[in-house]
Amino acid sequence: MSHTSVLINELAICLSARHLTLVTAESCTGGMIAAACTDLPGSSRWFECGFVTYSNRAKQRDLNVSEHILMNHGAVSEETVKAMVAGAAIHGDVAVAVSGIAGPGGAVEGKPVGTVWIGWGSKTEQHTCLCKFDGDRSEVRQQTLDRALTELIGYVKKY
Repeated sequence: MSHTSVLINELAICLSARHLTLVTAESCTGGMIAAACTDLPGSSRWFECGFVTYSNRAKQRDLNVSEHILMNHGAVSEETVKAMVAGAAIHGDVAVAVSGIAGPGGAVEGKPVGTVWIGWGSKTEQHTCLCKFDGDRSEVRQQTLDRALTELIGYVKKY
């Protein structure tokens, strides 16, 4: 069993025990978190929906991320993932959001390839962490997936 599968099983147990539903809001992972969740049979009991908001326009339209946040902080920022979490959580109990630079291009000053912001929480509270992952595009995305699940599990356990 893969590390991701172990994390998904643990997340499913935690969410089910608390009768909570999850919503995902993904940029750099392109739906990997939602796909990992729905790979588990029975996930419809706790997985509500997922948003792949790759463009800034989609973040604004689907998750209510303000243009002000995107213009002043950029898509790969703490402010953006907090807004993504809050916008996604309108559709469920808890949410997880990711936005980053998986590479090989896309790096900007102060935000090299492997820079990823992860957020988790609810409509009323959002938590974040800044990650600096090494590796190629696939490796950065996989590390993002696993770290997002780990943070989400910790949050749900305290919920």
